[in-house]
Amino acid sequence: MKRTRPTELRERALLVGFAVKRPPRAPGHDTAGVARESLEELGELARSAGADVAASVLQVREAADPATVVGRGKVEEIRAEAQTHGAPLVIFDRDLSPMQQRNLEEALDRRVIDRTQLILDIFARHARSREGQLQVELAQLNYLLPRLAGSGAQLSRLGGGIGTRGPGEQKLETDRRRIRERVRRIGEAIETLRRQRELRRQARQAVPLGTVALVGYTNAGKSTLFNALSHADVLVSSKMFATLDPTARAVRLPSKRRVLFSDTVGFIRALPKGLLAAFRATLEEVQQAALILHVTDISDPHHTERDAEVAKVLADLGVEGRPRLHVFNKIDRLDAETRAALQAGNGNVYVSALTGDGIEQLLRRVDDAMPVDPILRLRFSVPLADGRTLALVHGLGRVLHSEVHESHVEIEADLPESLARRLRAAGQLDI
Repeated sequence: MKRTRPTELRERALLVGFAVKRPPRAPGHDTAGVARESLEELGELARSAGADVAASVLQVREAADPATVVGRGKVEEIRAEAQTHGAPLVIFDRDLSPMQQRNLEEALDRRVIDRTQLILDIFARHARSREGQLQVELAQLNYLLPRLAGSGAQLSRLGGGIGTRGPGEQKLETDRRRIRERVRRIGEAIETLRRQRELRRQARQAVPLGTVALVGYTNAGKSTLFNALSHADVLVSSKMFATLDPTARAVRLPSKRRVLFSDTVGFIRALPKGLLAAFRATLEEVQQAALILHVTDISDPHHTERDAEVAKVLADLGVEGRPRLHVFNKIDRLDAETRAALQAGNGNVYVSALTGDGIEQLLRRVDDAMPVDPILRLRFSVPLADGRTLALVHGLGRVLHSEVHESHVEIEADLPESLARRLRAAGQLDI
């Protein structure tokens, strides 16, 4: 009898957004509209985590309520909505303090998580490498530690009054000590892996091989573009944060220089700083890159705002001044007239990673912009008997013209500076 795999049980969730009213003197600032866009993105995150989004609620107030964020009246409305839709999980589109989370769980009689907790859950699902898994666990433990007190009925809360002492307090302190010890051990393991990665990077840098890092908002099509450029087979998924672990592949540019293209984690708005620290492995590739490809989904009506979020993260990483090439992806989703208008020589790069349109032009632009191992145009002479040098020149350079004169070959070629330097040092280049 053939056994079928059980389907994943999707948990029904109610989404809650929140926005602060702006004074009328701030014209054109639609805080409710921004909050709705963020709530839509939260829905994508929730579905990526395996949730079934039952409904969403948006609250706009003069200020956040210190106890529940949304206020007592809205809490009752959220409770009624969750009951109506049979949603045992409520997800808030903002970070909640431990006290707010505890108050909301008691008032709603349901599990309540915030945006950071949801993202951590997605990261835990998609991390594949040992370092990625450790980084996720470290971020989760650091998130959990301040929330231990009163986390459900099974843990007693620490306090200064009657009924707060005894075994409950001892258990809580034991849990805290265990978490701190685990955090310390994970930190040591991650540091060991970081040193190993740095040694591999140094060995890689011994050969002039520049790195090109692909960055962009999540779902901009970075992994599809990475596959199109490198002929790799990196996971492509519409789920957010499908790519977490860094992947690098060597690619030969039109000048025959070899560079490393590196795929990285997608960014989102208000990405918690703790998560930036947690995924140092993939983000180090951005910090070490000689050139950054900022990939934008041109078909997304909100791509300008999302590009601004990417710029903020790059600034947080300290690479805002790094050479950058802006690549507009998914032009196949635009009509022919719009495509023609965009490609009318405005200096930007427009591609479709799905169809391959514009990939060759992108490689040429990367070749021109790459600051590592620049190309030199040289005229030189090589003995006909020196087959090794001729093979290197033809294999790693681009020969523009060659002519045989007696026992030598006169060559005009574009050569990487590293190759020219190497041949000069060996006395094999007669210029």
